[in-house]
Amino acid sequence: MKLSFFRSILFTAMLFAASFAGFAQGTAMSESISGNKSLGSTFLASKFDGEKLTFEGKASKLKLSIAIADLTFSTAITPKGDQLSIRSVAESKGTMLKLFRYSFLQDYESVVDLATFRIAKTVKKDIQKQRVRDSEAEFDYGEKRVSYVETDPKDSNRPPRRIASEITDPMNDMISAIYAIRLRDLAVGDRFELSVSDSGLVYKVPVAVTKRERLGTAVGKFWCLRVEPEIFGPGRLIEQKGKMIVWLTEDKMHTPVKAQVDTQYGKVEIKIKSLTKPS
Repeated sequence: MKLSFFRSILFTAMLFAASFAGFAQGTAMSESISGNKSLGSTFLASKFDGEKLTFEGKASKLKLSIAIADLTFSTAITPKGDQLSIRSVAESKGTMLKLFRYSFLQDYESVVDLATFRIAKTVKKDIQKQRVRDSEAEFDYGEKRVSYVETDPKDSNRPPRRIASEITDPMNDMISAIYAIRLRDLAVGDRFELSVSDSGLVYKVPVAVTKRERLGTAVGKFWCLRVEPEIFGPGRLIEQKGKMIVWLTEDKMHTPVKAQVDTQYGKVEIKIKSLTKPS
């Protein structure tokens, strides 16, 4: 198994799963997002400020299943009150450390403009064993450009890696894209496309709502919608063969309760452990 690729698959899946968290508001708000109109920061602050979600990721192949990572998502309104900060931390655990002697920590912060719900900035810290990379992507809608810079904090002589790409308006990173999805009125048969930027590059992500299923989880039993974002394949976020499924509760909360990724290396499942709602 290629551990670096496997780790990337895991984290991508966990990001998409956790990002669906929150409370949907129905058609009026969905139209505001699609039309890039003001959403109203007061409403968003009251619904997301202080929310916390935790997930566990397990990998399986044949009859072997091992816990390999924890993911925590937390949200907070920034001091000026006009942006939402979404922090996601994925960290290796248990058998991943003992059996493979492989560790990783990925700490993402996505900053969203509350007035338009478009991504303003993405800040990342990526640690893989001894390798460390810091990066930041800034989105300039006047210039229609995302500027990405990656540095090695352990080597000041290493030149920064820079990528710039043209963007549309609105634009999302992996986190804010799924927050936009949760604001939609989802139904079986829906198909739509998102513009997503990751590490300075821009992708089109087709999304399909394919089925209605009932699932039992650590936070209760729910009727769920099965959502399938197409992130695998040529020109996609991950240029490998694979499939990803996310289960969201059917109610207006659209809470993520499970995600699954199937690859040639095996299957990864991400399941919700706990949910702390805003006070």
